[in-house]
Amino acid sequence: MADETARALSQDFIKKQVVEFIGTNFLYDGTVLDLGDDDSLIENGVVDQTGILELVLFVEDTYGFEALAADLTPENFDTVNDIARYVHRRLTAR
Repeated sequence: MADETARALSQDFIKKQVVEFIGTNFLYDGTVLDLGDDDSLIENGVVDQTGILELVLFVEDTYGFEALAADLTPENFDTVNDIARYVHRRLTAR
């Protein structure tokens, strides 16, 4: 993805992509993610520790950057909003 395109991605668009990924990869029965964007994915049983690693790989592959070890925190990966803010921050920092 070109840097210009990456910078143009809105947080809302990133959230939509994250929700689609979660629905496809963690909600196997075809249900829609029925959580608010600030609800914990871990506490609500949507993902476990392995699921967080899958989310990190999704972020890296989709948005073209490596998540630093220091970034692998609940503040960046616990909710849909956390993930979208983290991705947007990383993309615009390039």
